[in-house]
Amino acid sequence: MKQFINEDFALQTKAARKLYHDYAEQMPIYDYHCHLPAELIAADHRFENITQAWLYGDHYKWRAMRTDGVDEKYCTGNASDWEKFEKWAQTVPATLRNPLYHWTHLELNNPFGINDKLLNADTAREIYDHCNSLLQKPEFSVRGLLRKFNVKLVCTTDDPLDNLEHHKKIAADGFEIKVYPAFRPDKALGVENLVKLNEWLDKLSDVAGANIKSFSDLLEAIKKRHDYFHENGCRLSDYGLEYAYAENYTLDEIEKIFEKIRTKQNLNSHESMKYKSAVLHEFCLMDAEAGWVMQLHIGALRNNNTRLFKTIGPDTGFDSIGDWPQAQALSRFLDSFDKKNKLPKTILYNLNPADNELFATMLGNFQDGSVPGKIQYGSGWWFLDQKDGMQKQITALSNLGLLSRFVGMVTDSRSFLSFPRHEYFRRVLCNLLGNDIEQGLLPNDLELVGSMVRDISFNNAANYFPMAIG
Repeated sequence: MKQFINEDFALQTKAARKLYHDYAEQMPIYDYHCHLPAELIAADHRFENITQAWLYGDHYKWRAMRTDGVDEKYCTGNASDWEKFEKWAQTVPATLRNPLYHWTHLELNNPFGINDKLLNADTAREIYDHCNSLLQKPEFSVRGLLRKFNVKLVCTTDDPLDNLEHHKKIAADGFEIKVYPAFRPDKALGVENLVKLNEWLDKLSDVAGANIKSFSDLLEAIKKRHDYFHENGCRLSDYGLEYAYAENYTLDEIEKIFEKIRTKQNLNSHESMKYKSAVLHEFCLMDAEAGWVMQLHIGALRNNNTRLFKTIGPDTGFDSIGDWPQAQALSRFLDSFDKKNKLPKTILYNLNPADNELFATMLGNFQDGSVPGKIQYGSGWWFLDQKDGMQKQITALSNLGLLSRFVGMVTDSRSFLSFPRHEYFRRVLCNLLGNDIEQGLLPNDLELVGSMVRDISFNNAANYFPMAIG
């Protein structure tokens, strides 16, 4: 029997193996959506140990550890880095059939070369020491890791308040791997907490050099930041939404609502939705006018655990899939731009797998022939970026759109060790296509199918996005 992680991992047929090794494996990575800290790339940071590189900020692992009965101090608490790694190693055998089991061992294989041992309590110390010794080498710095993974471009996720100093330094250094910001103005939508929203608006006032008293002032300030991001290479936005906000409104209504926001008067549900709809629409118009790509990440139900949200904050593993109705609002939202001939290139990501076919069919309503794959069905996201989720996304897109025009996978991660997710995706893709070839459902023409694999792995993204690679 072959070892678990080997060159043919997850490739079940001869055709799948040929597609992966001859067409996918050597393609570079175009990672157009992640949450990597640009500060660490600018500093070419060196991690002291694998815990810092692998476990800090990883809410996927924290959820599994809590489920396995691990105390919070070993997740987000003050346990030592070795103790945290040891607890994770003890948890790993309990993750069988969870995608974490695959990701863990793919990431130990690349870049650390560990493919003959499984991580568990018995191997924890040996693996910890081995990885730490490699992390001390110059080629395992943050920039070195990006080179090892054959990354050509990274887009981080950045608040409009960010001064982008780290992106500027990376560019000034002449680093060969392009690192661009992406504009994520979600905090402007946060009417659920008027204190925090007003604090953010006050900071925006300072950064933009504008006294934000009215909604028109907000738009003027955001436009300044939008222009500033554009000057620094940004060519895409990103919005995290429960669903598309598409209520009808007038600007007079929004000005009155904004006055209530600035005086910290609570909004009713109708006012909240009108305000969110206005913000989203006006911001996305800026994207269209600037020629940016618009990303909509739709469907997360966030911060479910009030007690732990108050204790350790957001993005720590207490979010889940939401089940809001999506079709009508999404249709109204996209149509509101199309009617003005101002619908930008758009990527739609859904988090509820029940909505796969809904999203895949929505794309076709707004393709206009101007750009191949103008409206994209985004890769399996968050809870769906595992083998089953990726297969279902690929299948829905294949059945209802053009898989050949798909711009491929993203890491959507805060970890510099997450790039094997691209490898995982490519193996899943090649296995599906290889199985189709073996069953006679696709022609036994490896160059025909393989060229599509190359395109989905890298070429489509490089052609779709307006960011320069080099």
